[in-house]
Amino acid sequence: MDEASGGQVRLEPWSEDDRRLLRLLNSAEMTAHLGGPETEEQLAARHRRYLGLAAGRMYRVVSADEGDTVGSVGFWEREWQGRTVWEAGWGVLPVFQGRGFAVRAARAVAGAARAAGRHRYLHAYPGEEHAASNAVCRRAGFTLRGPVRFEYPKGHWIRSNDWRLDLAP
Repeated sequence: MDEASGGQVRLEPWSEDDRRLLRLLNSAEMTAHLGGPETEEQLAARHRRYLGLAAGRMYRVVSADEGDTVGSVGFWEREWQGRTVWEAGWGVLPVFQGRGFAVRAARAVAGAARAAGRHRYLHAYPGEEHAASNAVCRRAGFTLRGPVRFEYPKGHWIRSNDWRLDLAP
């Protein structure tokens, strides 16, 4: 991934209009490391969760240069190893991959999580074999804590890496 080849990103709060983006991110290619595509009912429930997060926020990622929607990113609370932490997740549409958008979005969402306060750490849990997402974590400044067994989606256990970013000023 060549970060110099992509432009800046803008995070726009998730809205009712982003259901189409959620469908695009639900392709077999985009969900191969996440247990596969969700049903229409599961997507509808996910969209409602994104709109109604009590803590954290989901965003549409927009290329600041071209104005194109390139993907999504967000952060939310998760219980992890006996404490509440922020968890981050992102997805960049295939046509925009490899241009640094995911790294920029991950850095931007870390800033949003830092500004929200509440928790010292932001975690990401990409599958061990998902080289691109692990590279995003490394380039965005997360520290690899090691492999973990992780449940995602519910009822589906995978081997993931636990990446952590300290949000302390």
